Amino acid sequence: MANASLPIDYRALLDGMGQGVLLFDADGRLLLDNLAARAILGQHLPAVRAGGWEALAALMQAPYEGNPPDLNLLRDQARRTPNPIRFYTHLSGATVSCWIAVIYGPGGATLTLISFDQPAWEAITELTAIFRREASMVISATQGHAELVTQLLHKHADSPDTQALARRVMGFTGIIAAHTARLKRLIAQLERLEAIRTGDLKKQVREQRRKVYLANFIEDLLDEFAEESLVDPDMGAIDLRDRLALTVPDGLQVLASPVRLTYILRDVLRNAACYSPAETPIILTAASSRTGDTVQISVIDQGCGIRQSEQDRVFQPFQRSRQPQVIAVDGYGLSLYLARIELEAMGGSIDFQSEEGAGSTFTLSLPTPPPGKPRD
Repeated sequence: MANASLPIDYRALLDGMGQGVLLFDADGRLLLDNLAARAILGQHLPAVRAGGWEALAALMQAPYEGNPPDLNLLRDQARRTPNPIRFYTHLSGATVSCWIAVIYGPGGATLTLISFDQPAWEAITELTAIFRREASMVISATQGHAELVTQLLHKHADSPDTQALARRVMGFTGIIAAHTARLKRLIAQLERLEAIRTGDLKKQVREQRRKVYLANFIEDLLDEFAEESLVDPDMGAIDLRDRLALTVPDGLQVLASPVRLTYILRDVLRNAACYSPAETPIILTAASSRTGDTVQISVIDQGCGIRQSEQDRVFQPFQRSRQPQVIAVDGYGLSLYLARIELEAMGGSIDFQSEEGAGSTFTLSLPTPPPGKPRD
């Protein structure tokens, strides 16, 4: 039998729950959130605290193209039943099961309770790890054999009897190389996505973040990856250095994870190379903000641009423009979504300006190292 006199700290009680909980008053103000809700909503929570019910409704509709959950309609339905109503939304790239209930307090006060089930990613994480391991072995073996065949064909290319066969086999090895490059890129994106879904990204950023001298970093990055690894082999060799115009002042510093910054710059430069004519330049500039606490890195191309009607899809996961120039290039619609999440985890941001047929400018913002003793 429950003890009616048992003192209860309701905030502590809610923080001890595995479900995320948000409580709103009749005017849509957020009255209460718990520890799990703060973990699930992450960077979106300040906006919900400031904007209340309307901010949460907008957040839950943002990732959808079809029929997003209408919180106002769900609240009306909840008023007519004593049972909570289940619905689903997308948060940080994951499908989240949610519940809504209307509670009537003293004097007829109306409170709306939203709760979130925390996704359990353990099985998916394990499966993804197995897939990455097995696929990496296949990639290494296939690339090795394809390179060996290519070398043998080049060695005997002068023989008339083998020239026709050589052309056919080299065509096959080209196809193999293109598909293994795409699979390798997908594996890397799955690994980055897994870090977001499991909450490991912030921990990794904290451990990896250090002072980065931007000019040296970008020069090393350009030396590090061959152009064939930047784009698919079937697109032909792209000499990025011949196209790239750099304006990065010496001594400019950012506070970032070099691993994540490599991923992000590779993705943004790849998009610029893939979606613009080979004869046009790609411009990369970096400059300090007026306040000096951030650095803006801009990548500018003269490519196909992004249609105005599709610009709100750019940073959404698994979304790609339906323009013919974009569809012709292999992709998964993940790179810019991953870049946005990873930049935000480093205290930065990404934005863009684009005009169809004229090109795009993607601008990354990163914090500068604070005075003191950041790691070199």
